[in-house]
Amino acid sequence: MAGVVTTRRGRRPAGGGVLLTFEVIAETLREQIRSGGLKPGGALPTQAELMREFGASSLTVQKAMALLKQDGWAVSRPGKGAFVAHHDHAEDADAKAAPGSGAAARVEALELVLAEAVERIADLRARVEALEQGGVRRG
Repeated sequence: MAGVVTTRRGRRPAGGGVLLTFEVIAETLREQIRSGGLKPGGALPTQAELMREFGASSLTVQKAMALLKQDGWAVSRPGKGAFVAHHDHAEDADAKAAPGSGAAARVEALELVLAEAVERIADLRARVEALEQGGVRRG
């Protein structure tokens, strides 16, 4: 269909140039990352901060964050928040269009989640061992 763009939210006329709020939020954060205002590994603003700043709903902010993560600009650390991914998007703006782009960010995100899971397992094992050695009685 000529003249129609399919977006994550549906279809709209091509060349309309009007970004949806979640796209505005995502692009604002991408620009802050490109300019160095947000550094790799640094925390992204919280959902509450973004809701206040953009007058957006929580769902809109969640969509923006999901878009950033999907495109490899951000990673989540369960229980800690969202962080700037550890690679430079500014080097190759065309990489987004290349097949497989964002794969490195997804691998990095999975590695972070795996590392956290390993830490949690080690912590749980240590707790279990301490309980077994201490003969803790439950009452």
